[in-house]
Amino acid sequence: MSLVRVHVHYSGRVQGVGFRYTVKSLVPGYDVLGTIQNLPDGQVELVAEGERAELEEFLQAVRDSGLRRNIQDEDIVWEEAQDKFRGFEIAG
Repeated sequence: MSLVRVHVHYSGRVQGVGFRYTVKSLVPGYDVLGTIQNLPDGQVELVAEGERAELEEFLQAVRDSGLRRNIQDEDIVWEEAQDKFRGFEIAG
């Protein structure tokens, strides 16, 4: 099993609309670990680890959850997994 990390910055109307809680509610359907948090510049940052295919499905579920209308831009960077997460948390 090869784990990777995805680092996503969402911009648009993504704060104050339940974005982080909606994303966290999707997690039980996927084998992913990570964090999601609001940033001072108005973006939401998602950092998650898992198998790439699983993470791609998870990101699609985020889009399909009704949040797509709030997302103006989605900046996705794939990285090596660091294996530091033990669950999925709303940070900050």
